[in-house]
Amino acid sequence: MKKMKSGMLFLVVLFLSVSLKAQTIDQGKTFLYYEKYKSAKTVFEKLVAANPNDVDAAYWLGQTLITPEDKSAADIVTAKTLYQKTLMANSNSALLLAGMGHIELLEGKNQDARNHFETAISLSQGKVAAVLNAVGFANVNAKNGDAAYAVEKLKLATLIKKMNDPDEFVNLGDAYKKVGDGGQAQIAYEAALGLNPKYARASYRIGKIYQTQGVAQEEIYMKYYNEAIAKDPAYAPVYENLYNLYYTTDVPKSAQYLEKFLANTDDNPKNCYLTASILYAQALFAESVKKADECIGANPMPYPKLYGIKAYAYNKLKDSVNAKASFEKYFQTADTSVIGMGDYATYASVLLKFPGNDSVAGTFIDKAVALDTLEANKVIYLKSIASSYESQKKYKEAADWYSKVITVKKAPGKVDMYNAGYNYYRSGNYNPAIAVFAVYSQKFPTDALGYYLSAKAKTAIDTLMVQALANADFEQAIAVGIVDSVKYKPQLIGSYKYFVAYYANIKKDIPTAITYCDKILFLDPQDAEAINYKTQLQTPAPKSSRPANAAKPATTAPKKN
Repeated sequence: MKKMKSGMLFLVVLFLSVSLKAQTIDQGKTFLYYEKYKSAKTVFEKLVAANPNDVDAAYWLGQTLITPEDKSAADIVTAKTLYQKTLMANSNSALLLAGMGHIELLEGKNQDARNHFETAISLSQGKVAAVLNAVGFANVNAKNGDAAYAVEKLKLATLIKKMNDPDEFVNLGDAYKKVGDGGQAQIAYEAALGLNPKYARASYRIGKIYQTQGVAQEEIYMKYYNEAIAKDPAYAPVYENLYNLYYTTDVPKSAQYLEKFLANTDDNPKNCYLTASILYAQALFAESVKKADECIGANPMPYPKLYGIKAYAYNKLKDSVNAKASFEKYFQTADTSVIGMGDYATYASVLLKFPGNDSVAGTFIDKAVALDTLEANKVIYLKSIASSYESQKKYKEAADWYSKVITVKKAPGKVDMYNAGYNYYRSGNYNPAIAVFAVYSQKFPTDALGYYLSAKAKTAIDTLMVQALANADFEQAIAVGIVDSVKYKPQLIGSYKYFVAYYANIKKDIPTAITYCDKILFLDPQDAEAINYKTQLQTPAPKSSRPANAAKPATTAPKKN
């Protein structure tokens, strides 16, 4: 009887221990659901400290480090070390192996990650939903993860008997969204709500689908965001999203959502940055700098973006010295993964205010262009430095940057090509200019300007006209330009003046040279050069005494239409 009581007592203690652990793991996972990573980390750290071989706690502790968008390289290393250490005593832990695969995806080791994922699934015989969920989530969370693979494994997870975790359906929806199937994503999110109608994360994710379709869908996505808030007013991610959504379009509304986000999230150095950031958005630039300095002074390891917001604010205050210094501090302290194209482009614009920094500024413009996916933004970045060089009369450098505009645009226009070609021309780099104008004429064959500018560059090479390099292009400029002699009057007159000189000096064909004078005077009877040319050509004189330069090609700079 005593033995039975002793055994019963052991079972009760064991049950309470397991139950307490489950409750604590669940508590940590709840914090993760609310994206309260600091609180979740504290929970799992206590569990790991109490039992270093607790694979569940170790896995989830690693997730608190590698899931946040602003994770650093150091966070990834810390999580990797934790997983490796725990695996030494638990080499067959499918969950930890899935965690290692997640780390390897973040490191860019896709094949190693896939090997770990397949091993984890094999060890769990493909029947443990938590393992399949971990594999799927890893491939959704990592930028280079395989979304189709995630869909495959998460679908298996949702089919496991008695599976009742809405998180797996939401992760499946995220995977579908990543492959571009918004319809199936919404179905998955709605399945999550079928399991738990109060699961705010699912409503929020449906709203995100419609938000990606643009402001025209505002009524729909706001419906789902408001539903998420109604289901769970403490769900902070929706407030943060709305703060970001309205940051540039409706600052007062953005500030209201930020206030709600801060009231429902962990105390975090990032929060201080967000407060400084909203002051910046409200055009309170001096106040933004002051707040950022307060945040930096209150934390031995300040949130790096605080230096970035200071840089932007100083730039708005036209304090280039402090803007430059703040950007440099930001780049020194921030992980490269959080530095954006706008940061690089704005820093470049600041550098251009300091003589001698053009080359360095150019490297940052290139970084901005490489990161940005929007053509319009790339063009803005490139034109900023091109125009800077142009204003300094560094025309070759300006032309090089304008040429990059042509490269990044799917359909470069006339002005794009003119800017590149003309700056090559006036810098004395005639062959690159000719190459640009040749493309111009191919793309716009009915525009006389391309042929004319190419001819001008060829004239600069063949200054004595003995090779007749420019003849064909001037002839084509005339043939195209004569269709609209008003629009192309400058190009026609310039072309005619070339042929006045060519026929008078090279071909010694005075009658033909005079006909070109007449063509000029037909377009502009007051053209002094043409009147002078014609007078000289009609004046009887011995050939030996006729000036060799009775007429010269027009020397005026070519003009845009």
